[in-house]
Amino acid sequence: MAKLTPEVEKHTQKLRKKLQEAGYNYYVLDNLIMEDSVYDRLIRELQELETQYPQLIEPDSPTQRVGEKPATKFVSIKHNIPLYSLENAFDIQELKSWQERWQRQPLHKNKKLTPPLLPLREKVKNQSLLNKPDCFSTVGSLPQVITDSYSNEIDLSTVDYVCELKIDGSALALTYENGLLLRGATRGDGIIGEDITQNVKTIKSIPLKLKVDNPPSIVEVRGEAFLSINVFEDINTEREKIGETLFANPRNAAAGTLRQLDSKIVAQRRLDFFAYTLYLEENKSEFYQFDTQWQYLELLQQLGFKVNPNNQVCSSLNEVEVYYQYWNQERQNLPYLTDGIVVKLNSLPIQKKLGFTQKFPRWAIALKYPAEEIPTIVQAITIQVGRTGALTPVAEFKPVQLAGTTVQRASLHNSDRLAELDLHIGDTIIVRKAGEIIPEVVRVLPELRPKKPQRFQMPTHCPECSQPVIKPRDEAVTRCINTSCPAILRGSLTHWASRAALDINGLGEKLVQKLVSSGLVKSVADLYNLTVKDLTSLERMGEKSASKLIEAIAASKTQPWRRVLYGLGIRHVGSANAELLTQKFSNVAQLGQAKVNDIEAVYGIGPEIAQFVEQWFQVLGNQNLVARLKTAGVIMEAKDSISNVVKVQGGLLAGKTFVLTGTLPTLKRDEAKNLIQNAGGKVKSLVSSKTDFIVVGEDAGSKLEKAKKLGVKYLSEAELLKILAESEV
Repeated sequence: MAKLTPEVEKHTQKLRKKLQEAGYNYYVLDNLIMEDSVYDRLIRELQELETQYPQLIEPDSPTQRVGEKPATKFVSIKHNIPLYSLENAFDIQELKSWQERWQRQPLHKNKKLTPPLLPLREKVKNQSLLNKPDCFSTVGSLPQVITDSYSNEIDLSTVDYVCELKIDGSALALTYENGLLLRGATRGDGIIGEDITQNVKTIKSIPLKLKVDNPPSIVEVRGEAFLSINVFEDINTEREKIGETLFANPRNAAAGTLRQLDSKIVAQRRLDFFAYTLYLEENKSEFYQFDTQWQYLELLQQLGFKVNPNNQVCSSLNEVEVYYQYWNQERQNLPYLTDGIVVKLNSLPIQKKLGFTQKFPRWAIALKYPAEEIPTIVQAITIQVGRTGALTPVAEFKPVQLAGTTVQRASLHNSDRLAELDLHIGDTIIVRKAGEIIPEVVRVLPELRPKKPQRFQMPTHCPECSQPVIKPRDEAVTRCINTSCPAILRGSLTHWASRAALDINGLGEKLVQKLVSSGLVKSVADLYNLTVKDLTSLERMGEKSASKLIEAIAASKTQPWRRVLYGLGIRHVGSANAELLTQKFSNVAQLGQAKVNDIEAVYGIGPEIAQFVEQWFQVLGNQNLVARLKTAGVIMEAKDSISNVVKVQGGLLAGKTFVLTGTLPTLKRDEAKNLIQNAGGKVKSLVSSKTDFIVVGEDAGSKLEKAKKLGVKYLSEAELLKILAESEV
């Protein structure tokens, strides 16, 4: 290895800084300050220096954007902060309804909200916006909100909105530690995503290092990865030349690209990125103190991110509508696809106060552009009964092509929607895909109605159990309230076994149907009483498949408490809200005894959800279900709570030595270590002949190989948790 001199080190640092600045100007600011030929020559020189002096390689070096070796697979990771989806509005009236909903939320002194929403004092940096409609000139002269919340409610007329173009791409979560990019992850289901850091590094508009001298210790940035239209067309042209299937649209191409195992392929596809928000550690906001979403966007630019230049502050929904209509026309001239706009309340204190529903933030909404609409004819209306007993009418119609897929059915939601549409069997209807995903009936064309149409009436009895149904006064939904209804039971079992809940592999809808119709299972708790003999009595169920299912059911007992809570199927408690609740209430007993006020105090949980949770635990049948599940061995408390129980009971693992390797599915390394130590075990960093067990996760390295040679027994995370759980019995 050549000797490193101070002159070489200084030259390398200068070279790296010059390339970083050129990349930032070109990929973020769209400003060419260095010719391509010069950039290529300098990057080659830097690569040669880092090859010769590997000690000079820095994680933020431009040479580190592409990995040397393809990944073998992606590792699932849990998001520190859930990635909520957005509620959709499809016209201005729905946007107004959203405004009415959030304005009904309590924002006054009793809730201790002091809304320091400040007027923006800087003009729009992008001068190209100044020739746009009048609403765009309001930035910099916004009215100030009344801040005396101790004596007055908020003056809602002063609340303003940030409007952003909704980019048609894939959401990413980027974590920076001390200014350096630590991890990039996909959205996944909002709770669990995939670690695609190496692919994220190839996106040159994403900084590897934040452009500030005093970065926060931890910051998470959210944004959208996308392909420009020109790049998308180039990719499809190249794929056509080599006989590969063409991508349907830039969104699919971007999502497929991000999941490539070889980062070299990702780099070739030239993904781009717009940042739209960030999160700092709670109670560690001494780094930046901001009051508005707009200030966040400005901060993102200061940190070195590419922020969409067409974002705008509007002081009323009328101005939002002007912005929406303007970009509905002008989007054809953009170099990327946008399928609508995102409207957010600008005030961060109000955002925090409003919190979240089961799925969406209350303070933001996506206003979508009009979707493709096609006429077709209704052939039948059927009824589906869900796990909550809701009777949902479904329109069955002649198949049509919408957004590239064949569609022949769409939910009609409830009797109120049926009445509003005045829908008859045989009617000609207009259908579209809401959000380009979910088919919906937009309207009926009564002028094309047949002479003797058949009017549909909601049933008075459940089509599944023949018991009378009800329609509560305060609800639009008709419900079956028979807790023994086969449809409710089937839905509950399918939900319990779903991937986001207990994740019981092999327990699909068809098998659930057989278990219910045979009478083997009359409650979720009955799953844990099943035997191989029970299962082999079912048609087309062999002994091998039955044994695997019994093992999967047994393994589900050790799923995290948040998954169990979600699996219980409490109305409005989705996976995101289950996560929030289990962070506050560490076991089922605490949650079951909690009152509405205690539950509502959890950030992101509103009064409606809190009421449903409290009411659920007051029902005797649900109390019996929880008791039976606990008796069956289902863990209904947080892992740290489990470890404390084990410790008290004398140390099941006393005298045993463990080594941890790889990334575990749900436990962090420190969490697994604490569990073992609290149970009396020891955790060492190196494998030796004295090691009793090695706990193996994803991407296990040389430790596992050495353990195999020494004959050390290895465990999965699930097996470790099972051992710990058994100590409770």
